[in-house]
Amino acid sequence: MTNELNILLQGCKKYDRLSQEKLYRQLYPALFVLCCKFFDDEHDILTALNNGMLQVFNNIEKFDAAKGDLKGWVYIIVRNAAISLVRSKKAKPTTQELTKELQVEVSMNPFKGANDEVVVTYLKSLSTTTRAVFNLFYIEGLLIKEIAICLDMKEGTVKWHLSDGRSKLKTFFNNSVKNTVYAK
Repeated sequence: MTNELNILLQGCKKYDRLSQEKLYRQLYPALFVLCCKFFDDEHDILTALNNGMLQVFNNIEKFDAAKGDLKGWVYIIVRNAAISLVRSKKAKPTTQELTKELQVEVSMNPFKGANDEVVVTYLKSLSTTTRAVFNLFYIEGLLIKEIAICLDMKEGTVKWHLSDGRSKLKTFFNNSVKNTVYAK
């Protein structure tokens, strides 16, 4: 941990508002991008980010710099706040579960090598729940069973969202290629 981060951490542990503000501002860009992967609406993005940072500041004394990375710890807390917001906003599922015969392709990550801008642009084309499932599976690396627990849904529903997201991904990339070709 850098000396500056360590100073901010010590100030935050003393509930120093200036230290909290500086830490918030320093981590804001990365956390904003993280929350954009879950939500399209700026209000929801900021709600998840701010809820997470409030949890960080309320529990900062539990963080032990000798055991972990502050940025990683904050990232996980804000990600979990985003998941909680997705779960609270989740409409009653009107989706169908995939049967056992239909399997999710896990061998290829469609985002491998893509920059954050491309990932966020694609994720914005998905519904909130499908976006959260896709983000947790392909970007965060959670297993289907873990996603089902996080989002309080059945594993088959998680598989359906992955399948639906991949179908939309094909359409998204086909349209992007067409637009690129026509733009030339």
